[in-house]
Amino acid sequence: MLAEVSKNVFLYASQSKGLNKAAKKWGLRFGASQVVAGDTIESAIKKVRELNSKGLDCTLDHLGEFVFSKEEATEATEYNVRTLQAIASAGVNSNLSVKMTQLGLDIDRDFCVKNMRRILETAKENNNFVRIDMEDHAHCQITLDILRELRQTYDNVGTVIQAYLFRAEQDVKELKGIPLRLVKGAYKESPEVAYQEKKEVDENYLRIIKEHLLSGSYTAVASHDHQIIAKVKEFAQTHHIPRDQFEFQMLYGFRTDMQLSLVKEGYKMRVYIPFGNDWFGYFMRRLAERPQNVAFALKGLFSK
Repeated sequence: MLAEVSKNVFLYASQSKGLNKAAKKWGLRFGASQVVAGDTIESAIKKVRELNSKGLDCTLDHLGEFVFSKEEATEATEYNVRTLQAIASAGVNSNLSVKMTQLGLDIDRDFCVKNMRRILETAKENNNFVRIDMEDHAHCQITLDILRELRQTYDNVGTVIQAYLFRAEQDVKELKGIPLRLVKGAYKESPEVAYQEKKEVDENYLRIIKEHLLSGSYTAVASHDHQIIAKVKEFAQTHHIPRDQFEFQMLYGFRTDMQLSLVKEGYKMRVYIPFGNDWFGYFMRRLAERPQNVAFALKGLFSK
């Protein structure tokens, strides 16, 4: 019960515009620097290079929420373009992850698509891949609609499917052939659209992973759950799924020993690296996911 209360508190805080605004002035505090790789492109590239040297692939995510003007969305688009150019210039191994609300999705759909095309064109010029992060359920259908539109022109774009949504299995079937990151899900969703029990989410998560792998589609299994990871490895071996058809993904700052262990075992392991000064919502969702994560915050608080 206490864990559920804590989760709800952190999820509520993650959606607070006031707290988010204040956090930009605080800087990376309360443990956030352990899970956010600095607030500039330079600091992010430095971290990518460090992780690459250990055999880890990466994906960068310039954090940003509550974008309500075209000026802010245009600025975010330019920043993502510069990030792709910096990746290429530095010669590091990293994809890019983007949230379409940061690019103006809630302002004007066509405007957002135009911004996405600018980013994808830059990625194409630099032989890179862009992942559209999935947000809450309210943005799910429009995200998939835009993805299909973009895939008519670009093959270097994919998205994320969240296992706690009832619709996840059907979405995965319909997205056969498209590179997907498969996750359990990090937003608070209604019982009308999402599983509420961990057991049900885990079962559906394994279902959609197996579905996408068996379809021959490239699959990114994003999980810190060692039991899920073990089952995926066993399933891939049993069904003779080549290792170049899938990868594991984890968040920067979490389970680093397991990340390196997977690399040593010969699996592709990609680290999701968030950066930027708009870190508060991301950090609160990480605290909400697992009560153990609160230790990060306490450690950061008392080390200042």
